[in-house]
Amino acid sequence: MKKFILGILLTPSLLLAQHHIVVNVQKVPSSSGKVSVAVYNDHNGFLKFEHVYTSASVAAAEGTTEVIVKNVPEGEYAIAVFYDENGNDLLDTNWLGIPKEKVAFSNAKMKTFGPPNFKECAFKHKGSTSLAIDL
Repeated sequence: MKKFILGILLTPSLLLAQHHIVVNVQKVPSSSGKVSVAVYNDHNGFLKFEHVYTSASVAAAEGTTEVIVKNVPEGEYAIAVFYDENGNDLLDTNWLGIPKEKVAFSNAKMKTFGPPNFKECAFKHKGSTSLAIDL
């Protein structure tokens, strides 16, 4: 009986123990549009829209924009950020497929001939994680 009562008392605190990733996107050029964060948990699907583990978007704030990705279990993840300046929910690209809007990644920068890979961007998420990413 004591275990049952203890279980009932602990259940609300376990439900409140959420793991969030707080991404402070720095160097946002203006307050127009929005900033989107995509979280990936698999190197095979990294940077593929259909393989986004979870995501979040907020209105852009010039300077630093905070994006909170809620309810992310502990594990290894990589993040891609894009500044959707015109707010059309698309990463606008030129005819070669090169982004016209700013993009950034956790722990890595865009390379001369393309984006970094999952391993270069990966980080361990335990409890709540806070990252600063320059756009």
